[in-house]
Amino acid sequence: MSESDDLLDAEYESLLLDRDNGIVTITIDRPENRNALNATVREELKTVLPAVENSDARVGVIKGSDDCNAFVAGADVTELRERDLLEQREASARPRIYELVDDLRIPVIAQINGHALGGGLELATACDVRIAGEGAKLGQPEINLGLIPGGGGTQRLPRLVGEGQAMRLILSGELIDAEEAQRIGLVDQLCSRTELGDRVEELAASIAEKSPVALEFAKESVRSASRLPLDDGIDYEAQLFVQLFATEDKNEGIDAFFEDRDPEWQGE
Repeated sequence: MSESDDLLDAEYESLLLDRDNGIVTITIDRPENRNALNATVREELKTVLPAVENSDARVGVIKGSDDCNAFVAGADVTELRERDLLEQREASARPRIYELVDDLRIPVIAQINGHALGGGLELATACDVRIAGEGAKLGQPEINLGLIPGGGGTQRLPRLVGEGQAMRLILSGELIDAEEAQRIGLVDQLCSRTELGDRVEELAASIAEKSPVALEFAKESVRSASRLPLDDGIDYEAQLFVQLFATEDKNEGIDAFFEDRDPEWQGE
């Protein structure tokens, strides 16, 4: 077994990990604190996420424990109160969990099985797809503490919902329900609570069946759309498209199409 396998099979204080058919599910498991992001959760995620990156996983899923009505209910406010400027500067130094999730080569689905607030919403917006269960609440309430979002919320949120909606949520600290979150583009799909797990599993399994190289390039190309001018983004897409013609997976995918069979991806 590789070092990454060892890390993904290890036991953690605040995380539960499951691996199945190319899907890695990371469950934040602090139900007594509504899965709040304390120092332990952050450090454990900083260990696990690079291991996911270096594993054979094709899809990641991040969710909160099923024992409370929360995906992640925010940062640990007690820790925030106790930090001074220098301590927070150190805590905010990269790599942070938000960038680690954002930068993963594999697609990541946020299974929003409850409230996603503050740092929890920032974690969800760092994922590639957000699927929420009915009854979830989402928001950036940091302004109520005399703070602003510090995990990318002022940057990723406007890219998803537009500047006006982002201003409304960040400046007011207002929480919105999952239905409104879907209407404004913050949530990509809405399910009943009983159907949420099955829908995420279905989507993850569908993605995991695809070529790992094509998945990586597709994610990179789509992400560039919000970070590059249109002409530059189109050029970048073309470069990635052309590079796939040097892969075995391109040949295998086309051969499988003509032979009417399932492809056997090599990831190269």
